[in-house]
Parts: sequence; C-alpha cells; structure tokens
Amino acid sequence: MAIKIFKNFFKRIINNIFKGKKDVKLGFYGPPNSGKTSLANRICKDFTGEEIGSVSKVPHETRSVQFKEKVEIEYKGKKMVFKMIDTPGIATKIDFEEFLKFKVNKNEAKKRAKEATQGIIESIQWLDDMDVVVIVLDSSKNPYNQVNITIIGNLVARKIPVLIVANKIDLKRANIKKVEAAFPEYEVVGISAKKGKNLEEFYESIFKLSKKIKK
Repeated sequence: MAIKIFKNFFKRIINNIFKGKKDVKLGFYGPPNSGKTSLANRICKDFTGEEIGSVSKVPHETRSVQFKEKVEIEYKGKKMVFKMIDTPGIATKIDFEEFLKFKVNKNEAKKRAKEATQGIIESIQWLDDMDVVVIVLDSSKNPYNQVNITIIGNLVARKIPVLIVANKIDLKRANIKKVEAAFPEYEVVGISAKKGKNLEEFYESIFKLSKKIKK
C-alpha cells in the first residue's frame, strides 16, 4: 500500500514538472511568393531531412495550411521542439486571371483561386493557435502595402511574438533598410531562404522570441 502511494505521489511530481511544456507552434505568414515555404522547407530539411511542401513561381502554390510536427531545432547547444505551420500567401484579392499568366487553363485557374481564397481564411483562423509568427517578406519589393498592414494588424490584436524576415537578400534589388523602416517596432532579420544565407541570426531570434510565449 505504501509503495503504491509513493508511486502515485512520484507520478504526480513528474506530471507537474512537465505540465505546460509543449511544442512551440511556429507559423509562417506573408504575401504570396515571399518565400514562406522555401524557408520552412530549409528548416525542416536541415533538422528532419524532409520538406514541408512544394514551391513554384506560380502564385498561391500553397493553398492550404500545412504543418510538420516535432521539428527539433538545435542552435548553440540549445534545443527546442517546434510545430512548423506553413500558411497560404495572404492577399486582399485573388483573381483567377493571375494564374492564366502562368499558362494554367481557365478551369484550373478558377479552382486554384477558390482554394487560395479558402486558404487565406484558414490562415487567419490559425492565428489563434500560434505561439510565434514569422512574417516572411520579399526584401526586393515595397513593404508598404495593404497585405502586410493587414497581417501585422491581426498579430498586434492577438499579442503574438513576431519576427519579420526580409527574404531574398541575394537579389540585387533587396533593401532590408526599407523593411526595417516600414516596421520599426519589430526585429527584422535579412536572409536568403533559397541559398541558406544568415540562418544563424534567424535561429537566434526565434529562440529569443520563444521565451516570450505566455504560459
């Protein structure tokens, strides 16, 4: 009887120690073709050997939320386990004619436009479950637009820790300073997801942000 009581007591102690510990839900948000999936793929490939999704020059290649569980990232001797959540590109309007420019037939274009619209709704709904959000922007494009303001506004309302990634710094037109000026209240990290450039600074920032998660 005494042994049984001790075992139950020990079990409660262990449960309390690990209570509240969970995988950090890390979401990737941003406009279409900014490199969200490319970045998520590189991280997952480096630490799990598998990618999370496919990429394409055609906009809205990712049209539904996709995720990978138990991605353990190790940086400078520290380890954290993440649930990686890659979301469809956010847009204020999706016209099926966008896809026609990439030689997609009309019926397929209309289907993709419908799926992409539903994917945006799904992405916004997922925000309520996020612990940390990475906003991936194309640093070669103007950051001052309605889409980026909409994304930031949704995150501010939910008080979610945010890191802004200025992607595609390998391009000649890249301008990290412009991204920093557009969002001075947030940390901005310049990277190239395609070439794996400056990911060390990205990981450091993610680990730092993850400590701000409300328990």
